[in-house]
Amino acid sequence: MQSTPRIEKASVDDIPSIVALLNMSYRGESSRKGWTTEADLIGGDVRTDVGDVTRTFHRAGSVFLVCRTGDGPPSGCVNLQRKGDRLYLGMFAVRPEMQGGGIGRALVNAAERYALETGCRSVFMWVVSARSELIAWYLRLGYRDRGERVPFTEDAVSGPHLRPLEFMVLEKEIPRF
Repeated sequence: MQSTPRIEKASVDDIPSIVALLNMSYRGESSRKGWTTEADLIGGDVRTDVGDVTRTFHRAGSVFLVCRTGDGPPSGCVNLQRKGDRLYLGMFAVRPEMQGGGIGRALVNAAERYALETGCRSVFMWVVSARSELIAWYLRLGYRDRGERVPFTEDAVSGPHLRPLEFMVLEKEIPRF
């Protein structure tokens, strides 16, 4: 029997597991087991590396949340970064074989609670604009297209783009109660 998922702040010891989770969820053949794959958009098996996640982990105003469903590595993760009175949501992943089971929604809900607790007025993210299913999911959660597009340039870490890509900025206002 699987234990109840729990969401907690990640520790520095979680960094290697977070890197593995992000890579398996977005790149290569393993990512095709889930619906968040970018394997048809970006080549290779690498989404990020230990150096990138470590820098993000230690950035001022940055926190990683992880979802644990047992004693093993995290089943999901998300990075949250305070940007003034807004909270950036990135590095969001759920193990491909566990997608569709509520972990992603639980992590988004935890991110929105964190925004409220830290006095942020909204949560925003950058989503590859070609990811129509993922964008539709966020829209159902109350996120809105700000009409802003950001170029998605290749870097030295992740694989080559298989077609021109850009990010769409989505944002959700966090209601105050």
